[in-house]
Amino acid sequence: MNRLEGRRALVTGASSGIGEAYARALRARGCPLVLVARREERLRALASELGGDVQVVAADLASPGGPRQVYDEVQARGLAVDVLVNNAGVGHTGRFEQEPPAAVENILDLNARAAMLLTRLFLPAMVERRQGIVVNVVSTSAFQPVPYLAVYGASKAFLLSLTEALATELEGTGVVVQALCPGLTATEFQGVAGTDRVPFNKTGSMTPAAVVAASLRGIERGSLRVVPGLSNRVSAALVRFTPGWLVRRIGARLFQPSPQGH
Repeated sequence: MNRLEGRRALVTGASSGIGEAYARALRARGCPLVLVARREERLRALASELGGDVQVVAADLASPGGPRQVYDEVQARGLAVDVLVNNAGVGHTGRFEQEPPAAVENILDLNARAAMLLTRLFLPAMVERRQGIVVNVVSTSAFQPVPYLAVYGASKAFLLSLTEALATELEGTGVVVQALCPGLTATEFQGVAGTDRVPFNKTGSMTPAAVVAASLRGIERGSLRVVPGLSNRVSAALVRFTPGWLVRRIGARLFQPSPQGH
């Protein structure tokens, strides 16, 4: 069993949504925390509310030096990170050729590059100590192409593949990894990504707290891939047996913005 109690956790995207839920759940288990996000005021308010050993690092992880800035700051404070939660992410719904190049680049930088670099930076010390946990917050979007959310889905497919490859590389090291693959979750992501204006938003959603609870149970059980919610697990299983053209067509119907919503 992988115990979480009392182990220092670094959570990215901790200013809201799933990241904030991780912060609350881990602090309730006595974990010292390092909270990372761009919105420093929100982080400090959350740290003050949680109390105890909760530290804040304000950083833009999508910027070229963002992941290294976070790592260097943690090292400068003399902190050993036992649990790394790569939660920060962004997406946007629309036709790929109409998306601003800087916007799609930002999605890859935050969802894929930042998570990969943070894992690369913090992982060696975990391996050396022969203990550690890395959680990458992926998405059910990683299981199939997602028209109109194409770059987001591709970034999550990258993160899922990376996580599952590392699981095998790290066997016997004492370090475990998890790919958390939530479906629709009631967070600020929907408004930012524009998925609040597409048919997918009418499917059932989970709370961030419920998603995180499933993740933490999975950590304790040693589960590599965690898909919270029965309906999400059923959908993920069905994708494996559905022709690719039909999966893509269903995805297009679920995520195609209305003319007014684009």
